[in-house]
Amino acid sequence: MPHPHVKAISQMEDASKLVDIISESKSCYVRDNLSIHLHESQIKLIKNIVKHSKPHHRKVRVRQYAKINDDNHFELHLKLYLKKYKKLERLGLAEILDVDDLPYDVVLTDKGLEILSEIESLENEWAGKVSCDIDALREMALNSFEYSYRFKKNQKYQF
Repeated sequence: MPHPHVKAISQMEDASKLVDIISESKSCYVRDNLSIHLHESQIKLIKNIVKHSKPHHRKVRVRQYAKINDDNHFELHLKLYLKKYKKLERLGLAEILDVDDLPYDVVLTDKGLEILSEIESLENEWAGKVSCDIDALREMALNSFEYSYRFKKNQKYQF
């Protein structure tokens, strides 16, 4: 007898719910097969370290930090973000650096780069197992990207 959710999913019309199910499946697959126990948010944080180190992302961060005049905002930022990065640092996956143009920067260690490579490999493996239609997903991403970009731009990239 098939799982009761199979029928419900096969009849779903809400694209965002389907995307959520797909995303959760990928996350579960990666976490279940990863050589180290990481929470979903830690995997996302590892990916963000790489993303934020790209030159154009780093320039945005430098510009935004230069505009911050509110010490309370910065203190909140330190408490929320550095706490998460410090957990990765304790696991030997990341290193928090003092830099001149930012209050801090984070880089992956060699072990962190190995785990990132393993995550990417598992994500590709998962995509092969679920027979992903990459063209349809790419089109959906391109059609939806503008909404999140416009929101972030209106927030002046300060969340």
